[in-house]
Amino acid sequence: MKISLDWLRQYISLPESPDEIAGLLTGSGLEVEAIDPLEAIPGGLEGVVIGQVLTCQKHPDADKLSLTTVDVGGPEPLSIVCGAPNVAAGQKVVVATVGAKLYPTSTAGSPTEPFVIKKAKIRGAVSEGMICAEDELGLGTSHAGILILNTDLINGTPAAKYFGLEPDFRLEIGLTPNRADAASHVGVARDLKALLGRDMHLPGVDAFRVDSHHFPIQVTVEDPAACPRFCGVTIDGVKVGPSPEWLQKRLRAIGLNSINNVVDVTNFVNHELGQPLHAYDWRAIEGQQIIVRYAPEGTLFTTLDGVERKLSARDLMICNAETPMGIGGIFGGKTSGVQPETTRVYLECAYFAPEVIRRTAQRHGLKTDASFRFERGTDPNAKLYALKRATVLIQEVAGGKIASEVTDFYPHPAKNLQIECTYRNIDRLIGKKLGNVRIRNILESLDIRVWQETTEGFTASVPPYRVDVQREADVVEEILRIYGLNNVELSPGLRADFLAQFSEKSANQVQYRITQLLAGVGFQEVFTNSLTKPAYAAALPADALPGKTIQILNALSEDLSVMRQTLLFSGLEALAFNVNRRQRDLKFFEFGKTYHKRAASPVVDGAPTIGAPTDTKYLERQHLALFLTGNAHAETWQRASRPVAFHDAVSAINHVLTRLNVGPVDTQEASPNGPFAYGLTYSVNKKEVVSAGLVKSTLTKLVDLKQPVFYADFDWDYLFKLANTEVVFQEIPKFPEVRRDLSLVLDRQVSFQEIRQFAEKYERSLLRSVNVFDVYEGESLGVGKKAYAVSFVLQDAGQTLTDPQIDRVMQRLMAGFEKELGAVIRK
Repeated sequence: MKISLDWLRQYISLPESPDEIAGLLTGSGLEVEAIDPLEAIPGGLEGVVIGQVLTCQKHPDADKLSLTTVDVGGPEPLSIVCGAPNVAAGQKVVVATVGAKLYPTSTAGSPTEPFVIKKAKIRGAVSEGMICAEDELGLGTSHAGILILNTDLINGTPAAKYFGLEPDFRLEIGLTPNRADAASHVGVARDLKALLGRDMHLPGVDAFRVDSHHFPIQVTVEDPAACPRFCGVTIDGVKVGPSPEWLQKRLRAIGLNSINNVVDVTNFVNHELGQPLHAYDWRAIEGQQIIVRYAPEGTLFTTLDGVERKLSARDLMICNAETPMGIGGIFGGKTSGVQPETTRVYLECAYFAPEVIRRTAQRHGLKTDASFRFERGTDPNAKLYALKRATVLIQEVAGGKIASEVTDFYPHPAKNLQIECTYRNIDRLIGKKLGNVRIRNILESLDIRVWQETTEGFTASVPPYRVDVQREADVVEEILRIYGLNNVELSPGLRADFLAQFSEKSANQVQYRITQLLAGVGFQEVFTNSLTKPAYAAALPADALPGKTIQILNALSEDLSVMRQTLLFSGLEALAFNVNRRQRDLKFFEFGKTYHKRAASPVVDGAPTIGAPTDTKYLERQHLALFLTGNAHAETWQRASRPVAFHDAVSAINHVLTRLNVGPVDTQEASPNGPFAYGLTYSVNKKEVVSAGLVKSTLTKLVDLKQPVFYADFDWDYLFKLANTEVVFQEIPKFPEVRRDLSLVLDRQVSFQEIRQFAEKYERSLLRSVNVFDVYEGESLGVGKKAYAVSFVLQDAGQTLTDPQIDRVMQRLMAGFEKELGAVIRK
């Protein structure tokens, strides 16, 4: 969602910088993902100021040039050579100082090459700037002479201030689906009002006056549950044309193009108040009736984009007496919208049930600004104000008179939700006692009324537009996000929970330990959406997944229409998001669930439901996923960087399995039918617990990710059962360890894992570790051969090892390798 900072300041005083405002919003749950500066003209007139010509005389060597001195607010006037015929002493002018970069326009109105103002000599005279004409500043095409200003602004004032070109900033807010109330400039201002403790003001609608009743429209709503409120009014005598510059500027600031003055007002109010509206050409309303009803199955309807769509019997339509005119709350029709020749419009502002809008928008693949808001929930009690606000603006920019009474179908007005809250629960959930007065002030700053207050608690009266506040915990969340999570102090006590003993294994404790472990070796935790695209599961072979895909009823979009069957693709999306923002060296981990349908299940409206009488038909699995891509570490003067390798993933897997005390572990090559180009599977008790490898490029391309990705998938449910959380202490050995190395020539297919297994088989008491430190393949070894350089660490906890003891161990190991693996020992 895009918010203009300059626009936002129309409702609340915000002297803070864009970064400070972004920090406030992010801390309150409206995450600002980007801050983009907006310039009304290229360069924003940086380095261009208001000046006053002090002296002006003809250049002695050029008839068309003048020598001037100009006060621009500095310690000394500037000497400027000017070629304009209208320059004279005493004038207030626009001066581009040395270093300013100008973006002039041509006589055709198009930009030309920019140029930088430099100190120069012109016909022997020093010039320390330029007195500018309109086209030289990029403000127009006139070059008849310099701009002469009528202003009392002091010399040196930035010219951008005079021309109203002070920079605006666009805030990109990653709006979560629950915060429908903040999907507008006023909604964001409401949060800032609470965060900053400042007053906020809304534009008045006192100018709204009904002038006549000549052109009424009769409204009928056939299903009040689908359309609980419908407001409308007729405006006669409008003149459709271009919008004024202020309105176009507001829309440009949030990335919208101007269409015409009437439609622009509906878009403006939508983004101002979060209340979608639609303007109809009054002549298109046959019989002067609007009927909100469902269309017959298979009805053909052409929308504003010129696409003919086949309607369902569950699509709520805005119809006249004869035909549909628009898809309710989503998209207007091609023939009923405002045209250049329109002189009379009917303006609609309604409330539609979110599930109705969501269902139809998904069916037709239509995602509009209106459906974005309606399917999340708008304010049913603000419709009349929004209608009057839009009407007043249309009269301001397009003229016209109000030619009907306001229609307001609202049989069952929405009431505030009453939620019982106790101070004890609030303090417990926040982790800090805030005090009753502070709690009340925070809630009332959010328009949540506190009443029936006692020493134990109170009743919170929540307005209908706060669709996300439904229970006591939600009220506590509102208090906490305004108070500030960062203001809740950490406990002064320290814990050494990795040494703690528990009578029973705690799932949270085990997961926390692994989280600490992975964070300690450079991984970052991510949380991704459990809803995803059906195309992802379809990209994997059916036998690679444990069940069928679970479809979502009334999904928000096609991209979020199924429950994920693997953590792979949501993790790849997170990688792609970061790589596209130049963060290419990434190590992520995620604990999350996958969801699977085992067999036939109860069906509602053609789709399976979760939570049916027998949950055995559905399967949830907890997983741990690791993702590695880019370079293994940053480049420094001490070591060069290198790309992550499969063994980096293996190292992380071994860390996790070791911390869980899981073993013994067997490995084998991963199946080529799965997601990996190559990889390994790890098994314990002949059950697969981890699969890891290089993700196939065909899968990374699904998220437009071009760099290699290594992925590991842990069956966390089974690993938790195997995990041994008991901490075992032992004395540090007093006697030194000994290392011996062997070079083994083996068949190429023999793995290091087999070497380790046989070493542990032939020496159990003294062998502490086995490591490979070099691998060589070459013609000198023979066809199909390779050489491993392997180190063996030996240690006896009770005594210092003697050379005869060490030699006996190494002879036993070499004999075992020769017998079991056919090894040739190289001296």
